[in-house]
This record gives sequence, structure tokens and C-alpha cells, in this order.
Amino acid sequence: MEDKNINLEEAPQSTETTEVKEIKVAEEVEVKETETFKQIGPIRLVLRRFFRSKLSIVGLCMIVFLFVFSFLGPVFSSWGESEPDRPETPIQLENETIVYTHDIDGLEVEVIEIIITEKTVLAYGDPSGSHWLGTDDQGYDVFTRLMYGGRISLTIGFIVVILETLLGILFGGLAGYFGGWVDNLIMRIVDVFNCIPTLPILLISSAVIDSWNLSADARIYVLMVIITIFGWSGTARVVRGQILYLREQEYITATEVMGLPTWRRIFKHLIPNVMPQLIVSMTLGLGSIILYESTLSYLGLGVQAPKAAWGSMIALANDTMVLNYHVNVWLPAGVLIVIAVLGFNFIGDGLRDAMDPKARK
Repeated sequence: MEDKNINLEEAPQSTETTEVKEIKVAEEVEVKETETFKQIGPIRLVLRRFFRSKLSIVGLCMIVFLFVFSFLGPVFSSWGESEPDRPETPIQLENETIVYTHDIDGLEVEVIEIIITEKTVLAYGDPSGSHWLGTDDQGYDVFTRLMYGGRISLTIGFIVVILETLLGILFGGLAGYFGGWVDNLIMRIVDVFNCIPTLPILLISSAVIDSWNLSADARIYVLMVIITIFGWSGTARVVRGQILYLREQEYITATEVMGLPTWRRIFKHLIPNVMPQLIVSMTLGLGSIILYESTLSYLGLGVQAPKAAWGSMIALANDTMVLNYHVNVWLPAGVLIVIAVLGFNFIGDGLRDAMDPKARK
């Protein structure tokens, strides 16, 4: 009997301990669930989506390679941008002898005329141990000039796209927010810039710039200004369209009720919400600007010697002999342009997908 009483008294205690254990296990599960499902910030979410795409990673690797090659490569090069393999371009003298007779007072006199002409010998060199990609017509190392040309092409691309974005934000933001006659005026200006035949204007501008006798460095700055003037209208249209949509949202109405000044509503509440689309547009526009600058340099309107750019290096292929027999002079520059354009396009596509709010997490 005593044993039975003891067992009956101990039974409730065992049930109480099991209930406590179940409560503790449930609390531990809740803690683990709260630790597992943490809230992810918007920037981290965008980066997570971006690096999930293989093309985005490939494009990022391409651009990093170009920047390392262009900005760190010349440090390890034994040749400078304007240091030819020889101090002077060799000149070959050609003699031409002309013999004819001349009648002087009934006497035939034989006259021998020797014409000496100077002919510049082009310094194209094949790839070798000292010059990995050979030399161009002036004796410059092609591999080294590819590095310096990348500096100029990439710098022009980034500076121009930043200037275009700033002008597009300014004019597009004003047109989209105020509307009315401000919108009509700015949009008519944008239409005028879109209707201007760009190539003839650039040809005229190049002739005017040549008459100014500017240095190679000053010509680069003028080139950036010209590309910016003819390229900001597209960004202004994008910003205007986004502002027209966002200004009707409730939070903008709340800022008006709070009495915030106009500049603060535009640049603190509207423009930051347009930035995702602008970042994608800037990334995609970088490849187009580099291609545009290369085209201008190929036509002789861009970077001039002794400065090097990828487009001006391809321009050497205008000579049939260079095109057929000196592929090492112009082909590497074309390959780098293709890598740059593809890299920026891959990054732009990845950012567009990563910043899409309808995309899956």
C-alpha cells in the first residue's frame, strides 16, 4: 500500500515536468524561427538578386578587368604613352634621275637632273618579346597605348554619363513636377535636340575645333562637352515620366500638407525614388557612350595624337595595308571595346532585374 501511495504522489510531478519541457521546446522553436526569418534591407536584397545572375557576375568581371588593365597596367609597363621605339621617324631618300637634251645655239647639250625626295618609313612592328603586340606607324608600343587608351575611353564614358544624368535630373524634374508652360518649354527643347542631325553637327564642330589649334588634352574636354550636349535629352524624358507618376502618390500629398519647400519635395522625396531607374539607365548608357566616342575617334573627330584612345587606334585600319598585314595594331582595341560594351550591358540588365519590385525574392 505504501508503494502505491508513493507512485500516485509521484505521477503528477512527472506530468508537470513534461509540460514544462514542451513549453521550453516550443519557445526554442519560436526563437529559432525568429532568428531564421530576419528582415532583409532593400540594398542587401538588390545585391542578393544581382549576384544571383551569372551574366551580372560575368559583366562585373569584365569591367573590373578593364579598369585594372587600364589604370594599373601602365605602372608595370616599360613604355610610356608617347615614347616611340626610336627617337625619330626614319626618312628614306629616293633618287630619280632624268636625262634629256637641250638645244643651245645649235648645240645639243645633255642635261642630267637628279630629284631627291624624302619618304617617311612607317614603323609597324610585329609582336616580339619587347613589344607583345608590336608597334604602330610611329613606333609606339601598341600594348601600352591600349592601356592609356582605356583610361581615356572609360573616363570619358563615366564623366559624360554623370553630366548627362545631372542635366536630365534637373530639367526632367522641373518639367515633371511643375507641368504647364514649364513642361512644354523644356520638352520642346528636348524635341529640338532629338531632331538635330548629330553627325553633320559633329563634323562642323570638328572643323571649328581644328581651327582653334587646341592641345590634345583640351580637345578631350571639348569632346566630353559635345557628347553631353547631344545626350542629356533622353535622360530628361525618363525622369519626367517617373516624376509625373510619383507626384500623384500619397506621400507627396503629405509633404505638400506639411508645407515642405518645393526643392525639398523634388530632390529629397521624388528624385531618390527615380534613382533605381536612373542607375540602370546610366549603366546601359556607359556602353553606348564608349561606342560613340570610339566612332568619333575613328572618324577623326575625337582624341588626337599623341593621346591614344581605342577608337583612334582602330582608325589606323583605314589603310588597306594595315588592315590586311598589321592586324595586331587595330584588332586588340576592337576586342576591348566589345568587352566594355558587353560588360556594361550585362551589369545594366542585372541591375534592372535586381531592382524590379515584382521580381521574386
